[in-house]
Amino acid sequence: METVIIIGGGASGLIAALTAAGDKNRRVIILERQQRIGRKLLATGNGRCNLTNTGASPENYHGEVPDFAAAALEKFPPKAALDYFRSLGLVTVEEYGGRVYPLSDSANSVLDVLRFALDQAGVELRCSCSARELRRESGGWAVVTDGETLHADKLIVACGGCAGAKLGGVSDGYELLKPLGHKRTGLYPSLVQLLTEPEYPRALKGVRADCRLRLLSGEELLKESRGELQFTDSGLSGPAAFDISRAASTGGKGLSVSADFFAEYSAGDVAAMLSLRRKNLPELDTADILTGMLHNRLGRMLVKYAALDANAPLKTLSPAQLGALARACKDFRLKLLGTAGFDNAQVTAGGIRTGGFNPETLESWFMPGLFVCGELLDIDGDCGGYNLQWAWASGRLAGRLGL
Repeated sequence: METVIIIGGGASGLIAALTAAGDKNRRVIILERQQRIGRKLLATGNGRCNLTNTGASPENYHGEVPDFAAAALEKFPPKAALDYFRSLGLVTVEEYGGRVYPLSDSANSVLDVLRFALDQAGVELRCSCSARELRRESGGWAVVTDGETLHADKLIVACGGCAGAKLGGVSDGYELLKPLGHKRTGLYPSLVQLLTEPEYPRALKGVRADCRLRLLSGEELLKESRGELQFTDSGLSGPAAFDISRAASTGGKGLSVSADFFAEYSAGDVAAMLSLRRKNLPELDTADILTGMLHNRLGRMLVKYAALDANAPLKTLSPAQLGALARACKDFRLKLLGTAGFDNAQVTAGGIRTGGFNPETLESWFMPGLFVCGELLDIDGDCGGYNLQWAWASGRLAGRLGL
């Protein structure tokens, strides 16, 4: 009987194990350093588990060679992933932007159906068990743990990246593969909060707004996103911020972010709305000019940002001042100080260089019988279910063990 060891009980490791266990002539063992499998999976999508995106394609992925992801995604696209989970008993619902969640609105549902399937397939789970060393041996592999040395015919390394350390993110995989000749790229936090000059965000803590968010180097546009933005006491969060966080993390110094809170309107349109408000309510305090258009606290902050007297009646505002406020609404700019670190990141940008692996199988070119999948590789996706889709697709491919 062939023995397959999977190192890592996260999303990609679990589906790799289930795929490998489809052959009843295999003994499949998962080694997980945490006390239980799937801890990071439970935290995804704020505990709701955005398990895929129906629009996922290679264009949504990044890395030194982002096209490396194409083969795995083609072999196991979002529809196949949803069909697979449906076969396990999971009921899902599609929301805006192609995001897919369990109907239960709980990540536990996703992990539970995977656990049931693992038990049914006879996969052995060894939790609180860390792999310390991988050694090539005649006919297979030796995996050294804290308590013993295990032997496998084939090996799948799926121990994730270093994002989300509190949930199990580690650098173990990079260290395990380094002696085998597999090197990594630089590592950066992605899908993470942006840190900005605190004056305005601190006063807006908790405010949410739909906007177009741009990452700028001087006036050069580096990245743009559209979606919900949330202000924190140290900067910006929410999907719009997460979508540009990879570029912010890797883009160097001297960057800024610009929020457009009237993305569907031109500056002239906004100025016209403000002029009409002045005409209809000439005695209204300037502090309230944006009431009914934006969150009240955000509106007042934009008045301050535009250097207007909040206590002055609207009738005193000149066309130039209305134009300045309209521009503030369209280009609320903050100096970027950086991003939050790996502890707060959902994903690691960078990883083991993909050039060392066959994209059609995820098997090492120079270490036959060694497969790597998931976040450990230098592939990361956009915000919105793309990273879990990569986990399912790459884990499924690795679990086929080259067949």
